[in-house]
Amino acid sequence: MKAIKYLLLTIILLLTACEKIDKDCPACIRELTREFTKRPLCESGASVGQMLFQGEYVYVFYEGSCGADRASSVINQNCEFLGNLGGFAGNTKINGIEFSENAVFQKYIWKQD
Repeated sequence: MKAIKYLLLTIILLLTACEKIDKDCPACIRELTREFTKRPLCESGASVGQMLFQGEYVYVFYEGSCGADRASSVINQNCEFLGNLGGFAGNTKINGIEFSENAVFQKYIWKQD
């Protein structure tokens, strides 16, 4: 009976320890997301979202809304930095294109609980 309890406990611990990062994205984006989640983020609202922009998937690393000077990094599917949105400068364009008017949200890769 004790063996069954230990087995169930082990299974529960393994299931709860799994990453909450969507596996259906490039490996380098998963790695950047792991690094991102270890940074000091806002207490709520932080996320990594997949968007369709200029014919390719891009990933927006949003730190949350606890500070007006926090910028969101935009990274393409090849893990190349495209630019920052928001932040102190209030930038709204990536590659000279208005991001919010041309990007289409696809899904969250990671979202803070």
